[in-house]
Amino acid sequence: MERLETMAEFFTARVEGYDEHMLTNVEGCKEGYAVMASLVPQNAKTLLDLGCGTGLELDEIFKVMPSIKVVGIDITQAMLDKLLQKHPDKNLTLICGDYFKVDLGEDRFDCAVSFETMHHFKKDAKTELYRRIYSSLKSEGVYIECDYMVETQDEEDLWFAENERLKRNAGIDEGIHYHYDTPCTIENQIVMLKLAGFKTAEKVFKIGTTTIIVAKKQ
Repeated sequence: MERLETMAEFFTARVEGYDEHMLTNVEGCKEGYAVMASLVPQNAKTLLDLGCGTGLELDEIFKVMPSIKVVGIDITQAMLDKLLQKHPDKNLTLICGDYFKVDLGEDRFDCAVSFETMHHFKKDAKTELYRRIYSSLKSEGVYIECDYMVETQDEEDLWFAENERLKRNAGIDEGIHYHYDTPCTIENQIVMLKLAGFKTAEKVFKIGTTTIIVAKKQ
């Protein structure tokens, strides 16, 4: 039986090869990092990065916005350590924690981003997180999500059903995050963002299953 690893276990074990893997083995990610950087509003001064990992998206964002103030949240300390090694001179506040539980504040950020992290969670949990992201953004704020998304409802249902089967067989506690892909369709992602309060949510990029949606508060 496939053994599910906790998020922290999974990414700690893979931190050394993570950057190369994402840039060379995951279709669309190399291009997606640069596209995400181009979508951050040019006048943005504060940025929230959820699941920032080693900061591959920040590598690109800092090229165009070297002085932007970033709060990055990730559940894996080894990833944050790698990010800090790469960007010791940047205005970075790094939080090792679960972004479902970390206080994101209100009316705080010009932009929020997430890259290939949201496809591990249930839709109701994500919708509530999107509400919190919405509240954390300033009035003209933008949320940019790049994630693994599927084309059909059948694909989505298959991934979610298999995840539930594996967790049930392993007797896994629902309160702990385990690494398993549960991608949603693009349409369902957009529905969740609008339910959370975003006025608009639009797909702007797609290569393979790597997809970017931009959601605007106003």
